[in-house]
Amino acid sequence: MDEIGKRNPARGLDMSGLGRAGRAFFNLGPAELVEEAIRRGEARLTAHGALVAETGQHTGRSPKDKFIVRDEKTTPSVWWDNNKAISLEHFDRLHDDFKMHIAGKDLFVQDLVGGADEAHSIKVRVITEYAWHSLFIRNLLIRPEAAKLAAFEPEMTIIDLPSFRADAERHGARSSTIIAVDMSRKIVLIGGTSYAGEMKKSVFTMLNYTLPEAGVMPMHCSANKGPEGDAAVFFGLSGTGKTTLSADPARTLVGDDEHGWGENGIFNFEGGCYAKTIRLSQEAEPEIFATTRRFGTVLENVVLDEARVPDFDDGSLTENTRCAYPLDFIPNASPTGIAGHPRTIIMLTADAFGVMPPIARLTPEQAMYHFLSGYTAKVAGTEKGVTEPEATFSTCFGAPFMPRHPSEYGNLLRDLIDRHGATCWLVNTGWTGGAYGTGRRMPIKATRALLASALDGSLNEADFRLDPNFGFEVPVAAPGVDQSILDPRATWADKDAYDRQAGRLVGMFVDNFAKFESHVDEAILGAAPGLREAA
Repeated sequence: MDEIGKRNPARGLDMSGLGRAGRAFFNLGPAELVEEAIRRGEARLTAHGALVAETGQHTGRSPKDKFIVRDEKTTPSVWWDNNKAISLEHFDRLHDDFKMHIAGKDLFVQDLVGGADEAHSIKVRVITEYAWHSLFIRNLLIRPEAAKLAAFEPEMTIIDLPSFRADAERHGARSSTIIAVDMSRKIVLIGGTSYAGEMKKSVFTMLNYTLPEAGVMPMHCSANKGPEGDAAVFFGLSGTGKTTLSADPARTLVGDDEHGWGENGIFNFEGGCYAKTIRLSQEAEPEIFATTRRFGTVLENVVLDEARVPDFDDGSLTENTRCAYPLDFIPNASPTGIAGHPRTIIMLTADAFGVMPPIARLTPEQAMYHFLSGYTAKVAGTEKGVTEPEATFSTCFGAPFMPRHPSEYGNLLRDLIDRHGATCWLVNTGWTGGAYGTGRRMPIKATRALLASALDGSLNEADFRLDPNFGFEVPVAAPGVDQSILDPRATWADKDAYDRQAGRLVGMFVDNFAKFESHVDEAILGAAPGLREAA
């Protein structure tokens, strides 16, 4: 136990309402947590020194088991069409049962921060049943300096007990798994799942609720900046390439998943990265691959061979294999997690229909239309029950984490784009030459080449054509890219089949956007796909 834990562990747990616990290990570092995890049989070491753990039946998030307390504050401010409600009475009963459940148990406590901008950050105490969960969240959030830990007063508390089983009737749950969020008291209770990603997404959900009130845009995006300080953000759901594409050796990584955009620019919510590792290779993603061979990294559901070497091509446990590591494991990561206002905004989609071009330039109105639409494909394993990619619309590229109505986030983003003159691009990292099952995944080298041209501004000088289905501008040619790939219809052997598929996707966009029509102006409605042909 470190100095903070030795000094006053009981006070820390009493403040969190968990005074019945046994031993409390406060703010342990990687070496101690690895030792505890192995001693307790929670995890194993790989041949290269990383810690590998399995999460059992939950190999992804459980969005259907997530609830927000409905009270006087949240009733008018939460987007209830997208979020499940739990009563205050059910939450308090659940909280009481959590306290009973930990009686006599050892707990691991980390005092951390969400948000690199101190003016818009939140202090988070994370209490876990597993040592490897404590290491995971220590990697993922921002670690305060020792001097600040001595006076740490949490503003938010997360209690994560995988061994707890919720009771549907007693706790207002759907199953034995529950993620219950009290926005007013800033308490999150996680039970019945060992998937560590629930903790980090709980902090993101809380910031998504609190920051818009301060005029700060919370974003499900990665971010980096160039040598001249030119920042870029990459919106996208899991599996679309946020982590991979932002880890660019020619640019400084600000963060890989969650950021805010406020009066001073963008800032990382986290202090680490949570990268997908399925089919990870040293050649394609050298920076991320290198982190899997470092002590302190946590590998989740990665299969080891007999020599304990990770087999990143083995998806037998899940396609959603992951690694969690501190941001400074990436050689060119920003030490501050802060950058200026973005010059470029990238919206990533993994188009399972094979219709979208690899890159398209968007008008501000088209950018808002595609931001609110949030089209992509759920990648296999990202959520429980998803075994292969399927088309989905996830507004703001992160509907599961959005407690407020999308129009609030959309209006914030639109104002920021207008104010700072950012250029917006839609990038398809999905399929080309056919739909999923027939075509192939977009070559990452082509995506990187197109992004490099977009980020340095040279792609703006290209010749463009108007896409007949979506109306956005698509470059006719680009350096280092096979010209044929820029026209998705040309990559299909059956052109009529492409046209039918494109018409189907356009219809899905229009149908999905119907729920937002009353919340946007005519300019954004005019950015809908297919409308130009009818005009």
